[in-house]
Amino acid sequence: MPEANSNNIFLVGLMGSGKTTIGRLLARRLGKRFVDSDHAIEARTGATIPWIFEIEGEPSFRRREAEMIRELTGQDGIVLATGGGAVLDAASRALLAERGTVIYLRAGIGSILQRTSHDKNRPLLQTADPRRKLEQLLAQREPLYREIADLVIDTGRPNVQSMVQTILEQLDALDGGRARRAKAASMNQATQAAHLTLNVDLGERSYPIAIGPGLLADPAALLRHVGGHKAAIVTNTTVAPLYLEQVAAPLRAAGKEVVEIVLPDGEEHKQWGSLMAIFDALLANKCDRKTTLIALGGGVIGDLTGYAAASYMRGVPFVQIPTTLLAQVDSSVGGKTGINHPLGKNMIGAFYQPRAVLADTSTLDTLPARELAAGLAEVIKHGAILDGAFFDWIEANIERLVARDPLALAHAIARSCEIKADVVRKDEREGGLRAVLNFGHTFGHAIEAGLGYGAWLHGEAVGCGMVMAADLSQRLGLIDAASCERLRKLVRAAGLPVVAPDLGQARWIELMEVDKKNEGGAIKFILLKPLGSPSIASVPQETLHATLAACIVQDTPH
Repeated sequence: MPEANSNNIFLVGLMGSGKTTIGRLLARRLGKRFVDSDHAIEARTGATIPWIFEIEGEPSFRRREAEMIRELTGQDGIVLATGGGAVLDAASRALLAERGTVIYLRAGIGSILQRTSHDKNRPLLQTADPRRKLEQLLAQREPLYREIADLVIDTGRPNVQSMVQTILEQLDALDGGRARRAKAASMNQATQAAHLTLNVDLGERSYPIAIGPGLLADPAALLRHVGGHKAAIVTNTTVAPLYLEQVAAPLRAAGKEVVEIVLPDGEEHKQWGSLMAIFDALLANKCDRKTTLIALGGGVIGDLTGYAAASYMRGVPFVQIPTTLLAQVDSSVGGKTGINHPLGKNMIGAFYQPRAVLADTSTLDTLPARELAAGLAEVIKHGAILDGAFFDWIEANIERLVARDPLALAHAIARSCEIKADVVRKDEREGGLRAVLNFGHTFGHAIEAGLGYGAWLHGEAVGCGMVMAADLSQRLGLIDAASCERLRKLVRAAGLPVVAPDLGQARWIELMEVDKKNEGGAIKFILLKPLGSPSIASVPQETLHATLAACIVQDTPH
């Protein structure tokens, strides 16, 4: 078998992800020869891909494809656009991984449907429900794409030149170790996932989400987003000993004055006193409008720092560096910032977008198991309300996620961020659609406020809240009993509570009446209709009381 050939670039991804268009331009920019494996098969056989599928069948086409991949990967100095299913063959995956740099071009289902809607040369999409087919293909193939990818590029942006420039910059940034992650005998044993950059498209407030291991070890990853001569790092007593110096040292080496603000850890400290402590430090150190605030920690630190950035001098830039799974998949993305009030969670705050989100997945290695489970609640939420195929994937891979399998976590984080970024793009300030991201939160926030902030982690409360919302959905006839039980089992498998505390029905109602989604005094719930799709509605009081009675067990400690 030939030595790994760094002169070759191999593009993988679903049909319609832009492999041919981007590949041609990338080859020109790099001075390489462009090859499309599907076109090569058609040239050799004299038949179109749809014809081969129809006459010979898919298994025969896959054999031809594997032979072509084996031949083309042996060449030198090429940019190769592979077929979407080329990675299904284990030998082809091994050859691609060993003989060049693999770039996974990742596109959302909506983008692919738009690009392929009039293309009759996609035999797998000649079906009554092409969206469902694409969801199935993504769930099956994305782990295989990630298994061999050196880079993951989001191709949702319309500007091809910009995407190619991003690829060129990331190729330049790859050093030998990152370009050649230990790709030895079994790639299923890979311990490092590829880096991925997504974009939250909000016009002039757009920003990147960088996801991957080792980001904190790359000084340029943060420095490019820090202007001015001062930076203030806000963190907590748990995270500071682990990562504060690693973040601060490169900033100081670049000539920045660094202010370190270390707050107590815990949801109970997401309040006015902590916000004032941040302002005290900023004023004492004469921080100006060009000072960049850096949130280094979980959701509490991110929300506090974001609100401080939105308010200090009427707005200064800030960067999110989330170190918990919950923050990486949810709270760091979208610009929601704020603090709690004794009468309601997150009732005081602002919408304020960061300059960037840097999610270093290596920080999850030090995350306590309880915090990991709390983050999985938000992952499950994204699948339950907006992506049935993703929910199916979570069910099939929950043991890998709990065991912190790097590739499984990378996929869960990327897909969650992609879902949330798409929602935020359509509804930044929660005028309608974005409210669906609060699935499980009406019940969950009541648990947190009723027990006292910090008694349950936010993700634990949301996990239990999703079970309650599913029960309510079933009672209203929106989902069947099987779907309700699937969600309950998955929440339990993630290590989350599925039985609610007994706050007393009157107290439950009182707490849920203090919710940002409510209108005209009516409690609004995010429900399932069906599993994988959301519905927003008020519900009859007797139905709500029945759900509370069913989901609460007397004297249930957590």
